[in-house]
Amino acid sequence: MKMPVHFLKLLLPVVCILFSHQATDAQILRKLGKAAERAAERTVERRVEKETSEKTDQALDSIFEPGSGKSTKKNPVPREDNPSNENDAPQTGEENTSENPKSSNSAGTQNITVYSKFDFVPGDTPIFVDDFSNEFVGDFPSRWNSNASGELVTTEEHPNKWLKLLPGHNTAYIPDVTNLPEEFTLEFDVLATGLDKKTSSQSYIGIVISDNNTFKKGANFGKVEYSFCQFIDRGVVVENNIASKRVIRNEVNADIRNVINQKHHVSVAVNKERFRLWINEVKFIDVPRLLPSNVQMQGIKFTLRGIDTEKESILIGNIKVAKGGVDLRRQLLADGKISTNGILFDSGSANIQPQSMGIIRQIYQVLQQDSSINLKIVGHTDADGDDSKNMSLSQSRADSVKNALISVYNVSSDRLTTEGKGETEPVGDNSSPDGKAQNRRVEFIKL
Repeated sequence: MKMPVHFLKLLLPVVCILFSHQATDAQILRKLGKAAERAAERTVERRVEKETSEKTDQALDSIFEPGSGKSTKKNPVPREDNPSNENDAPQTGEENTSENPKSSNSAGTQNITVYSKFDFVPGDTPIFVDDFSNEFVGDFPSRWNSNASGELVTTEEHPNKWLKLLPGHNTAYIPDVTNLPEEFTLEFDVLATGLDKKTSSQSYIGIVISDNNTFKKGANFGKVEYSFCQFIDRGVVVENNIASKRVIRNEVNADIRNVINQKHHVSVAVNKERFRLWINEVKFIDVPRLLPSNVQMQGIKFTLRGIDTEKESILIGNIKVAKGGVDLRRQLLADGKISTNGILFDSGSANIQPQSMGIIRQIYQVLQQDSSINLKIVGHTDADGDDSKNMSLSQSRADSVKNALISVYNVSSDRLTTEGKGETEPVGDNSSPDGKAQNRRVEFIKL
């Protein structure tokens, strides 16, 4: 039906009004949507800007003001002079190379099962052993050299004496070791205090095996550094010089921030050209040809850089260099007997230090390979302390090794016997740290 013209004239304004309201509503909604979108964008931008600013501040602080800022974490404080501290005087007593079990750190108290696949085997002939027990707090250790400074300190949580290192561009700390054998091992503990998110990204401790034991760079060396930086992962750096030319320079990815923030144990094995490094139970470096061939290595050097000495301290202790570190399995099978200084115990205790599990693992592999082999485990101590107590302690330590083979590797107890001989069969001079280290040993004898 055709609508009258006058009706259409009346309807047209109504339709226009309706369409106008719909368009206005849509426009308002679009504006609201854009406003909400812009608000969300501004919120995200502010958040990103804030986080970026924080990261930038940290990076700039690490470059221009390394170590600035206060740490909220409580750390053990090195004590440089405390007349009431019994550690200020030279110590006596059986085996000062490790700490009292009550103050042992996480690496020392970890269940030894964690180290069941640890494949580091320490050398069996000590070359240099220094726990600083015969030195005075505040002195520089007598069996070391440096072109800077340093001193022995103690801490509240770790009673042994520690060498406090000072950073420098060419600073080195050199133990009195020369004419290194082709195959040897190096072990030491590191304690870092005062680390926080402002610790410099350029803070590194270095371990150098060089063709000299002086402060010269050396035409031939292998070097590994790891960082104490906490706000970013800096990894582990490995480099060398062969005939005065750099052949290797690489940074290995490894997030070790939680590890190095606590007392930790470093193990190094050199087998001719091959260089391996472990921190606690984890191997981080294994380079087949880091060192030169047919070149006599003469020295071990420790370096440090990038540390703010006003609030941060890097301490090293319990240093041991030993000849060997080769496969003990073949020696046991060939000779029917091995003697090792590499199984370490807490001081005055039969508690096995976890880093000793590399040797115990090799003993297990021999027993696993030949089910007809039975072993006697014999414990020995140095001459410090009471004779009867040392006899009892050596028996307990032999029993601990047996129990580790049984509990960790499921070796039958029927295949293992133990004996303790205390200090009755010394192989070294008990008046020197090196001789004492030789006497503290465990023997495995085929029956």
